[in-house]
Amino acid sequence: MGNDVVMRVIVVGFGVQGKKRRAVAGKEVVATVDPIQTQADYKSLVDVPLGAYDAALVCTPDDTKIELLTHLLSNGKHLLVEKPLFAPDNRMLEALARIARSKSAVCYTAYNHRFEPHFVRMKQLIESGRLGKVYRVRMFYGNGTARLVRDSAWRDQGAGVLPDLGSHLLDTAKFWFGELGEDFHVVSANCYENRAPDHVVIASKTTTPKLELEMTLLSWRNHFTCDVFAENGSAHIRSLCKWGPTTFCHRTRILPSGRPPEESLMLVQEDPTWALEYAHFRSLCQSRAESDLADDIWLNSLLRTLSQAAIREASP
Repeated sequence: MGNDVVMRVIVVGFGVQGKKRRAVAGKEVVATVDPIQTQADYKSLVDVPLGAYDAALVCTPDDTKIELLTHLLSNGKHLLVEKPLFAPDNRMLEALARIARSKSAVCYTAYNHRFEPHFVRMKQLIESGRLGKVYRVRMFYGNGTARLVRDSAWRDQGAGVLPDLGSHLLDTAKFWFGELGEDFHVVSANCYENRAPDHVVIASKTTTPKLELEMTLLSWRNHFTCDVFAENGSAHIRSLCKWGPTTFCHRTRILPSGRPPEESLMLVQEDPTWALEYAHFRSLCQSRAESDLADDIWLNSLLRTLSQAAIREASP
């Protein structure tokens, strides 16, 4: 499947995310599926003829995903799954991985922030070795959707903001630093306005580097920050393209002390991550890359443990 060959895709779940995915996939979308949205072409996935499509963009609530993915993968369909890919038991994800391998089907979980220009720039800087040993990383991800979440019965439940935004932060850390293990704990978890936690801080104990990750639904201006403190300097990200302007700053340490020289870059542009991620998904489908779901299994296990702790911490 070259770039000039159309891949026939369906969008399963035609809410906010599904509409975004359809806009990016454009002419390759042959049908939409949603049991509630009246604009959708089909109410049930099983009603879509299997011969009509090659891949599916799955943008449904978590509790319906496993059944849908099993149906799609069993029929050899490539999948882009809106994050997070959770299951009550890791064995369910391992079973999905086996089906994907047996059918040579791609099962890709979408973490579009990996394609954020400054996230890519940070990864390149870390891998270059210019920072030396990275000591500590602090990330903050906040938006102001507490009221919207509270008004949604299926969103305002469980561990709330932790699996929603925390999955992005943990995936980003893994993107930059590789294997992290599961030695994390909940520093604080609160339900300020919602039934489920709407502000959570987690941290690692023994990872290299040490990580502190804060997420909230109570940041009335959507914002992201990252500070990387290292042996030879530091690096900093402020905001994302979709909330722009976004800046990247690299400071080089002066010994024994002094004001460091800075390399700074500001971007003011539309969010490129959705289109870049879809192009990446198409390339995976073209090469029929093997899907082991290892990252999803790690996140599923870690966030299940942290979610239980966050719920306990936030309980009155």
